[in-house]
Amino acid sequence: MENRKKTDYRVEKDSIGAKEVPEDVYYGVQSLRAAENFHITGLNMHPEIINSLAYIKKASAITNCEIGILEKRKTQAIVQACDEILAGKFHDDFIVDPIQGGAGTSLNMNANEVIANRAIEILGGQKGDYSIVNPNDDVNCGQSTNDVIPTAGKMTSLRLLKNLKKELLRLHKALCAKANEFDHVIKMGRTQMQDAVPIRLGQEFRAYSVAIMRDIRRMDKAMDEMSTLNMGGTAVGTGINADEAYLRRIVPNLVEVSDMEFVQAYDLIDATQNLDPFVAVSGAIKACAVTLSKIANDLRLMSSGPRAGFGEINLPAKQNGSSIMPGKVNPVIPEVVNQVAFNIIGNDVTITMAAEAGQLELNAFEPIVFYCMFQSIDTLAYAVQTFVDNCVTGITANETRCRYLVENSVGIITAICPHVGYQKAADIAKKAIQTGESVRTLILQEGLLDEAQLDSILDPVHMTEPGISGKELLLKKNS
Repeated sequence: MENRKKTDYRVEKDSIGAKEVPEDVYYGVQSLRAAENFHITGLNMHPEIINSLAYIKKASAITNCEIGILEKRKTQAIVQACDEILAGKFHDDFIVDPIQGGAGTSLNMNANEVIANRAIEILGGQKGDYSIVNPNDDVNCGQSTNDVIPTAGKMTSLRLLKNLKKELLRLHKALCAKANEFDHVIKMGRTQMQDAVPIRLGQEFRAYSVAIMRDIRRMDKAMDEMSTLNMGGTAVGTGINADEAYLRRIVPNLVEVSDMEFVQAYDLIDATQNLDPFVAVSGAIKACAVTLSKIANDLRLMSSGPRAGFGEINLPAKQNGSSIMPGKVNPVIPEVVNQVAFNIIGNDVTITMAAEAGQLELNAFEPIVFYCMFQSIDTLAYAVQTFVDNCVTGITANETRCRYLVENSVGIITAICPHVGYQKAADIAKKAIQTGESVRTLILQEGLLDEAQLDSILDPVHMTEPGISGKELLLKKNS
C-alpha cells in the first residue's frame, strides 16, 4: 500500500469526508464506502437489476431533457453510458453487496456514480470531475432511492419471471406428452402410502401438468401487481424535488426505453410504503415450488428400487449414486428440485418478514427482499430446466410391474363393495392380507360373484374411468 503511486488514485469527497478512489474505476466514493461497510454475501449484484437501473436512469435523463431541466449534451452522454451498461459494459464497477443497509441507497449511488463517470469521459473530462456530470444533481435528477430501487426490483423480477414462465411451459408440455404416452398403463393408486384403487399412470402425469398450469396462472396474476410503479414519488411518495411534468412523463418514457408494460401507481405514497406486491409474487413462486417438490417426491417413490421398491417407473440414470455401493443410481434430479423448493420456502419467509417490517413512509429492507426474490426465481427456473431435460422427458414405465401390483392388491376390493356390502368386502380384504390369496380367488371360493361378474367389476381400466371399459379405452387410444 505504501509503494503505490499517487497517480493511481483520485480523491473524492462526500458528506462523510474525503477518500481515495482508484483512478481507473467508474464507481465513486459512496460506492466504495458501501463496499467496505457491507461485505455480507461476497456476491455481485444481479446483472438484471444493473440493467434495470440503467433503463431507469436513461428514462429519467430523457424526461429531464424533454422538460428543460437537463441540458442536451449531458443527456446524450448519460443515455450513451446507460446504453453501454445495457450492452454489458461496466458491470464489474457495481461493487456493492446485494444485502446492504440504507434501503438501497448504496446501489442507487453506485449506478449514479458509474453512469456519471462514464458520461464525464464521453464529454472529454476525467473521472471524478463531477462539475461536468454530477451523480446526484444530474444522473439522479428528479429521483430518490425510494422510487428508483423499488422500480428496479419490480423490473428485474418481471424479466426473471418471464424466463421462469418459459421453463414452466416447457415442463407442462413434457408432462402432457408423458400423460399421453402412459395413458394405457394401469397402476395401483395409493392414499396415505397404502394401496387404494387403480389409476392410470397417464392420469397421474396429466394431474401434474394441470397443477403446473395452475401455478403459471397464479404467477401471471401476481405479476400484474409488479407493473405498478412509484416512479416520480421520490422520497416518500409526495414527489418532492420532482418537476410536475417529470412526474407525468417518467413512466411512459420508462415504458418506451425498456419495452415493458408499466403504469404509475394511483397512490405514490402507498406504493412507496408497501412491498406487498413482492410478497404476492413470492407466494406464487413458493406455491409453484411446493407443487414441483411434491411431483419430485412422487417420482422418487414410483422409481424406488429397482428391485425392493415400487419400481413402477424408471428415471434416466444421470450419474453414479454411491462411492461404496456399486451400480447404485440415485434420483438426483428430483432431489435437487426438492432442495430448491426448501430454499424458496425459506426465502418466502424472509421476504414476508422484511415486507412486514416496514415503518411509516418507507421499507428499509428492500435489499434482502430482492436478494431472496431473485434467487428464488433464478433457482426455480434452473431447477425446472434440468427437471425437464434430465428427468421428465426420459421417464419410462414398467408396465408389467404396474399391472402385477394392481392384480395382486387388495385395493381392488373397493370395486367389490357395492356388490357384496362393506363388511363382507372388509372381511375379504382382511383374509387376502392374512393368507396372501388374491381378492379374486377368495371371491370365487366363497361364491359371492361369478367369473363374468368379476371380469366386469374388476376391469382395472373401468375402475380408473367409470363407464369406459378396457376394450373401449384401447379403441379410443388407437383412434
